[in-house]
Amino acid sequence: MNDATKLLDEMNDRSREVFRRVVESYLDSGDPVGSRTLTRAMSEKVSAATIRNVMQDLEFLGLLNSPHISAGRIPTQMGLRMFVDGLLEVGDLDDSDRQRIDATLGSNTADVGGMLDRVGAALSGVTQGASLVLTPKHEAEIRHIEFVSLAQDRALVVLVFSDGHVENRLFTPPPGQTPSSMREAANFLNALIEGRTLSEIRGVIQREIANRRQEIDTLAQQMVESGMAAWEDEESDSARLIVRGRSNLLGANESGEEELERIRSLFDDLERKQDIAEFLDLTEDGDGVRIFIGSENKLFSLSGSSLVVSPYMNADRKIVGAIGVIGPTRLNYGKIVPIVDYTAQLVGKLISDRS
Repeated sequence: MNDATKLLDEMNDRSREVFRRVVESYLDSGDPVGSRTLTRAMSEKVSAATIRNVMQDLEFLGLLNSPHISAGRIPTQMGLRMFVDGLLEVGDLDDSDRQRIDATLGSNTADVGGMLDRVGAALSGVTQGASLVLTPKHEAEIRHIEFVSLAQDRALVVLVFSDGHVENRLFTPPPGQTPSSMREAANFLNALIEGRTLSEIRGVIQREIANRRQEIDTLAQQMVESGMAAWEDEESDSARLIVRGRSNLLGANESGEEELERIRSLFDDLERKQDIAEFLDLTEDGDGVRIFIGSENKLFSLSGSSLVVSPYMNADRKIVGAIGVIGPTRLNYGKIVPIVDYTAQLVGKLISDRS
């Protein structure tokens, strides 16, 4: 039991109800909640003065805060955490939301990237937040590798997988490359790759280069190493994160320069799409939805946003990707949690069936 949940257990019924109603009202409207508003909503008849006293106590505990000069209160990050852990009522997935997500699968399930792009668009649409979808790395066996010269300082490495999937990367070849050294590099690799996935051949390549250093031309050796490095570059990882619905974040926050600056900070983070491995790390404790509020969120802590995220797994129950929704801390958690959960399970099933 964490400190926030313990604090909730120690509250009396009136304090718990005042706290719950302040948070629910804030999540619904984004506005501070005053004592007079609460007197009309409380289950027992109490005066505004009594409620003000309770709110002051909750503020002293660090659960509520008074923004600017307003007489109303809003929940702090600690208060939101306590609400999510102890009082959040997660609703059922709405039928229309389920249908919109189901419709993204379509009939062409062979194109996983396209399907996940559509999933991201649907997810941002039904949640009115920005969606994040981390696509799985392609782990089919490689059938063929080829190098294509585009210019003196630019080349393409093309990978053809056994399931028909094709990927290519631009990279800068070592100086002095010739058509002959490119062919030799490709032949060297194609002799090694049979029956192996991309992650499996990396170690094999290094060993074979060391063992056969006399047999392979120096230029071809450099070509192999720089071509394979194109797949290990962080940029190739960042292409795996699909972000949709950024405009929803602006629509949900029109309350002042401070909020707009927070959103701009988040936009910058999303544009860079860095720390992809960390995005998966957020889900490392196993399957199921996790909620990160404000500074708890390692990836987007500077923007003070909330992230609702769930991993999805392949047929071997290995986490291969993640799906999330990011937005202001006043997200509709009760609605978004089942949507993210359902979407992650659906994508996991599709990935498993396909493999």
